[in-house]
Amino acid sequence: MPRVIFWDVDTQYDFMRADGKLYVPEAEQIIPNLKKLADYAHAHGIRVIASADDHVVGHAEISATPDWKTTFPAHCLRGTPGQKKIPETTLRDPLVIEPARIDPKTLGDRVRAHRGDILFHKHRFDVFTNENVMTVVDVLDPEDIVVYGVATDVCDKAAVEGLLEHRPHTRLFVVTDAVRGIDRDASEHLLREWGDEGVRLVTTKEVVEEGLVAALARATA
Repeated sequence: MPRVIFWDVDTQYDFMRADGKLYVPEAEQIIPNLKKLADYAHAHGIRVIASADDHVVGHAEISATPDWKTTFPAHCLRGTPGQKKIPETTLRDPLVIEPARIDPKTLGDRVRAHRGDILFHKHRFDVFTNENVMTVVDVLDPEDIVVYGVATDVCDKAAVEGLLEHRPHTRLFVVTDAVRGIDRDASEHLLREWGDEGVRLVTTKEVVEEGLVAALARATA
């Protein structure tokens, strides 16, 4: 199983493009870096684990009067262009895993047999509401996870803090110029807080051009 995986958080049209239903401010600015990371992963045989909102109007997260903490305006509605990932982060032969629990042995066998990327659908912003996430992560058992995507203060926060909780011995990296948040101040605070908790804060250049991932692989070989 891979020593390093890339973790792509919600790089979907509605979040990433200015005309999307729930555009994350300045998200378009990080698309070139997202593409570099995705291309690097696929060129170097690194598995990409991605999450994607997959909503219908009745989901608890969708509200006409959102509080912007646990409820949000309609976005990433199933079957709409806004729900799709942007072309720059297209996955390679993804195994799509829905939120409902799958027997761990059955799922583990699927993951071990699969050679492409993995996509977790979710009905809430927290990827860990997909009941199969930890089964997959434990099967892959990576030593390093490189996180990027949106939004820093919502879905990234849930992913990073969930991984810190569930995988305390896995080294976690956040690519600071490949994330964006809804609230800039809150997002900058979170990055500092994660750094204090041992998360490595890196740049796209460090990962892609300076061989960070390759160095990690050599160091743990």
